[in-house]
Amino acid sequence: MDENKEVKIEHEEEELLEEPHAQKKEKKNKHKEQVEALELEIKNLKDKLLRNVAELENFKKRMHQERINDRKYASKNLIADILIPLEQMNKAVNMSTDNDLLKNFLIGFKMINDQLYATLEQDGLKEIEALGKPFDPKFHHAIEKVSKPDQPNGINLEVSQKGYTYKEQILRPAMVIVNEWSEENGKDE
Repeated sequence: MDENKEVKIEHEEEELLEEPHAQKKEKKNKHKEQVEALELEIKNLKDKLLRNVAELENFKKRMHQERINDRKYASKNLIADILIPLEQMNKAVNMSTDNDLLKNFLIGFKMINDQLYATLEQDGLKEIEALGKPFDPKFHHAIEKVSKPDQPNGINLEVSQKGYTYKEQILRPAMVIVNEWSEENGKDE
């Protein structure tokens, strides 16, 4: 019996010795997992930080460019608003008359009208050339199509309303009448 007791005691001692070793190993694995999880979290946070920094820089550049464009095109709305009255004045000063007194007034107003257009052109206003040019939907708005086979196909035959650009931006497209015809089945369509 003594032998059984001794074996039993030895076996219990081995279990006691093994148990703390297993607990240590388990704790070590938990710590290792925690470290890996924290390292992954740090990596993710660094990635988010870099993305936020890049996004902020892009936002700053975008805002800077918008401020530049706002200053560059600040007059755009004013010019668009005064174009119609200026065109009406242009028609009035270019009308023909036999009255000498009226002619003198019209010459004076024409000079003022020309100065206004020159000032606007210096600021960036440019008339869109449309008459006799190929139709371009970026710059022209077709209000009518006519069929004249003696004229080139797709050419603007008449300008109903002038179009303008302001510093590379379209202020108003030119309203045009376009020549469009085809020789399908010997008919103009």
